Amino acid sequence: MSYNEHKVTIEMGGGLAPIELSTGKLAKQADGSVVLKQGNTMLLATVVSSKEAKAGVDFLPLSVDYQEKYAATGRIPGGFLRREARLSDYEVLISRLIDRALRPLFPDTYHADTQVMVSLISADKEIMPDALAGLAASAAIAVSDIPFNGPISEVRVAKVDGQLVINPTVSVLENASLEFIVAGSAQDIVMVEGEAKEISEAEMVEAIAFAHEAIKKQVAGQIELSRLVGSETKREFVHEPSNPELREAVYAATYDKVYEVAKSGSTKHERTERFAEIGEEFFATQGEEIDDDTAFLLKKYYHDVQYDAVRNLVLDEGIRLDGRNVRTVRPIWSEVDYLPAAHGSAVFTRGETQSLTSVTLGAKDDEQMIDGAFFHGYNKFILHYNFPGFSTGEVRPNRGPGRREVGHGNLAMRSLKQVLPTGEDNPYTIRVVSDILESNGSSSMATVCAGTLALMDAGVKIAAPVSGIAMGLITDEKTGKYAILSDILGDEDHLGDMDFKVTGTQKGIVGCQMDLKINGLKWEVLTQALDQAKEARLHILGEMAKTIQTPREDYKPHAPRIVQITIDKEFIGAVIGPGGKVIQEMQRETGATISIEEVDNKGIVQFFAENKDSIDAAMARVKAIVTKPEIGEVYEGKVKSIMAFGAFVEILPGKDGLLHISEIDWKRLETMDGVFKEGDMVTVKLLDIDKQGKMKLSRKALLPRPPREDKAKQEQKPATDAPATDAPQA
Repeated sequence: MSYNEHKVTIEMGGGLAPIELSTGKLAKQADGSVVLKQGNTMLLATVVSSKEAKAGVDFLPLSVDYQEKYAATGRIPGGFLRREARLSDYEVLISRLIDRALRPLFPDTYHADTQVMVSLISADKEIMPDALAGLAASAAIAVSDIPFNGPISEVRVAKVDGQLVINPTVSVLENASLEFIVAGSAQDIVMVEGEAKEISEAEMVEAIAFAHEAIKKQVAGQIELSRLVGSETKREFVHEPSNPELREAVYAATYDKVYEVAKSGSTKHERTERFAEIGEEFFATQGEEIDDDTAFLLKKYYHDVQYDAVRNLVLDEGIRLDGRNVRTVRPIWSEVDYLPAAHGSAVFTRGETQSLTSVTLGAKDDEQMIDGAFFHGYNKFILHYNFPGFSTGEVRPNRGPGRREVGHGNLAMRSLKQVLPTGEDNPYTIRVVSDILESNGSSSMATVCAGTLALMDAGVKIAAPVSGIAMGLITDEKTGKYAILSDILGDEDHLGDMDFKVTGTQKGIVGCQMDLKINGLKWEVLTQALDQAKEARLHILGEMAKTIQTPREDYKPHAPRIVQITIDKEFIGAVIGPGGKVIQEMQRETGATISIEEVDNKGIVQFFAENKDSIDAAMARVKAIVTKPEIGEVYEGKVKSIMAFGAFVEILPGKDGLLHISEIDWKRLETMDGVFKEGDMVTVKLLDIDKQGKMKLSRKALLPRPPREDKAKQEQKPATDAPATDAPQA
């Protein structure tokens, strides 16, 4: 069986390996499939889309899954089943990056079930696959007949040693001051997500523009591959019925009423109820016997009325749904130490959005284990975001965190991570949990603010407070008018053209997430949005400072304590003991949790307990093990065994020395009988350590030396006691 393979090569420059896109060899029954190869990294991307749309569907049922095959890195999965299971959080996050870049580029009226799958099938340890997954997915669509207003691509842009670089290697990325994944078409940017170390707004714009130039190269490669395959012509589709007369009737009957409700400045629930009433009143005029197409169009056109009315209100009058102007941030109140039993807690409320956030301090054993194909190791800062149904007044079963929860939590985690203390300044494993109790716009940014307050309440010495704001955009392509909205509502997110979340400290930006729903964002609009976001961020920081300004000087009284010491690498085994016997015994007897790991050829030992006495006892035991005996020092030792020529005394855990019979006392001892018994404690002085490490101990060196005359008498022996021949001396 033969195949007809087509390939293109994209030269990225900057010392990067070329990217090869090929199609026609693998997965040929999919509507589109592409293998991307760079170095030893290979991704297989496929796309399948139904020929017809389901009746009554007015959205794109798009699913995107990114999965890493463990064989790609020569590993066998952990767990009982030893196979790839549900997507990890890391895979979910990459799936979201692809989804958010692709979704806006499908035609608005295309509603067929569509599935994009990207698999890591081979991995290069230095080439990160997440920056290539969007390119692979878009290329698979490009070689198919699926309608798509692309191609798009994604790249990682980082600044290392003051220089911007595209798709840096894993080792280089460790020293980056900013790191963004940027997605876009040849003309426009559609998505940005990343983190930074307190950079300026100008630096962020510069990085995005730099990334866009690399994206253009990758888009050109996809267009060339599409030309080679002959897939420029896309399938025809009619997924929505149309009735211009009905649309005009819906607008005529409802637009003015909807506009007035939008202008009333009512609450979310009042507004929702009034909008529903207006729609139901008009639907009732259409009679009970209407066909499915008409029912579908009534709902669609009425949604369009709300869309236009809300947007026109902002563009024409500068008034928003809750009565604010475009720059005003909703009222804020916050409180710390709300949960008395938590190690740290805070409530942050902005308008109708509220987060109750807690902080828990744990030991090294509480670290999160990451068992992925590409990344595996441990994580000591964990942030979880929960979004229950009641937060929006809905009935919704709890089924565990979905992709939205994972994504929102990750943005907050990346932002707060930038200000956490590192190394010995932060011995704890830290878990932050944000429970959203109310939601009407940007609960992820509320999580950032509440997380900052809770960390300071817990006494974690963060470098600076972090706040976050969600910005929106409404544009009119016909007139060129636009409005940038600070602190958007949920409806403004749904009906607007942009959701741009920015987090930062007083000094600069630490995190961002931007999604665009329109074609084109002028650079001056992006700059203005960032400047307006800075104004809002600083305002929120000021409100947070009214509650707490700096971290508490100490942890809560009921918070566990951690003490960390460094020992020589050679003693790690002695502290652990055979099969963990020594360290387990110390933990059992002291009540402290002890962890030990090798870092930079040294042993890092952590002691974790809820009281100081337990930590002190455990530290004393470990220090005794790792202390090196010093000649001339005095030790309180335990008699371990008795021999004819003396006793072996343990002066430090695992360290025995010989106390010879001649060094026990100034007077001569003929035998060891009755001198000591095993377990006796004896004070000795370390006289010497020979080349083999054997220690010579003395007890008599610590006893007063007898006067010379007494010594002479002691050495005189009666004739009856004298042996017939000279006896050897000990």
